[in-house]
Amino acid sequence: MATVHHNPDPTNRCICSDGYPVDEAEAIAAVHAALDGGINYFDVAPAYGGARAETVLGRALHGISRDRYVLSTKVGKYTDPNNYGNDTLDYSRARIRASINESSARLGVDYFDIIHIHDIEYQDRKYTEWALTEGYEAVEELKRESRIGSVSFGIYPMDLWKRIFASFDIDAALVHNHYCLNDTQLLDLLPLAKQKDIGIVNGSPFASGLLTDQGPALWHPASPEDRSRFRAVAEFCKAQKTSISRLALQFSSQNPEIATTLFSTSKPETVRSNVESFEQPYDANLVAEVRKMLQPVLNKEWSYR
Repeated sequence: MATVHHNPDPTNRCICSDGYPVDEAEAIAAVHAALDGGINYFDVAPAYGGARAETVLGRALHGISRDRYVLSTKVGKYTDPNNYGNDTLDYSRARIRASINESSARLGVDYFDIIHIHDIEYQDRKYTEWALTEGYEAVEELKRESRIGSVSFGIYPMDLWKRIFASFDIDAALVHNHYCLNDTQLLDLLPLAKQKDIGIVNGSPFASGLLTDQGPALWHPASPEDRSRFRAVAEFCKAQKTSISRLALQFSSQNPEIATTLFSTSKPETVRSNVESFEQPYDANLVAEVRKMLQPVLNKEWSYR
């Protein structure tokens, strides 16, 4: 039975398939580029693209030895493929067990290294307690049955993370948007993670698009003023002959206390560029300047729904 352990070697990099329109052949090429580049962890979810992401990843991994990669998916959040963005949250035992079977069929595997209980804070936390009781118990059952290796959550709010770390027996934690240039609150969780042997997956090094040249999607809750601040930082980085996304990835992935950083792409050239960026140390002076510019929004928590 696999268990995720904290590992101070920051070479355990990963790629996530997200829910936006992609060219299937290009996405499959991105997975193969990831494997060729030394990436060994793939994360997906039935909510991404109305389950299409799982299907495409399954095709990409077909024929590849199972011992070459670590695989995780999620349970609890589901999206209608004909109405993307119309999410259903269901943390019942029956739905979680069915979800694992469906994901197994799409991905062509009979075992998941990690299952993340997904976005339990969404819809104004209406279903949070359901996820923390029946949902958690259902995933624990799957671990006891050796269907999965590790139990995890994939959520955002720091108050919920602190509660989970203190009160639940989990193996891993997918913490997103809390170790990037504008938010380092993940550091607050590391002492207890080390004490309890919880493996950390650091998600969203680009702060859900804020730390990119193109900026975040329209759904992002950042205000016009905040968006303008991030655009100014992106322009500043260009003037320094680099990009905000390159600096963001380097900063997020090079902390020796955080073994795994997860980024999302469907393009092989982006995979190769991110691997190359990871292998070059970041400019500490530039990071300090950028964080100074972002001071008004440092550790600001956004209202994701």
